[in-house]
Amino acid sequence: MGESRSRKLLGIYLNDHLAAAAGGVGLARRVAQGHRGSANAEQIERLADDIAADRGALLAILKSLGLPARRYKSLAVWTAEKAGRLKLNGGLLRRSPLSDVVELEALTLAVEGKSAGWRTLLAIADREPGLDPERLRTLQARAKAQLTLLEQLRTAAVKDAFGEERAAESGGLER
Repeated sequence: MGESRSRKLLGIYLNDHLAAAAGGVGLARRVAQGHRGSANAEQIERLADDIAADRGALLAILKSLGLPARRYKSLAVWTAEKAGRLKLNGGLLRRSPLSDVVELEALTLAVEGKSAGWRTLLAIADREPGLDPERLRTLQARAKAQLTLLEQLRTAAVKDAFGEERAAESGGLER
């Protein structure tokens, strides 16, 4: 009975991650689109592709474990991600530099969650023959690399949004 409960919980857990991955892929694609033509465009496009591939890896893991993918959860998160685009960010007619900061922070949180998920699966891989520990370590390493890149991009976005050149453009900061 315990194993059946454990498998049920694993199915719920993986489907929750799959749903979050749908939102993460949408957000990553939006970030990539917002940076087309920039110096970082190629890196960010590759990041978005990797995040989509990680979602595919999660689907493959569900299949290897014989667990169903619950698409309704992914649809709900995808819808929420689209609704999250409707935010006031200080710019009505053009993209605000604050959008980059907020989106990169949200994407960082998504990748942190994904990384935790890979670690959880690694922790139970000895009890689940459908899990490939080497593949999970590869996915974990890719998540770490994604986090490094996201931190570099976030730091640059913070400087762009709140740096000295912004103060000069707006006539200085009030004190």
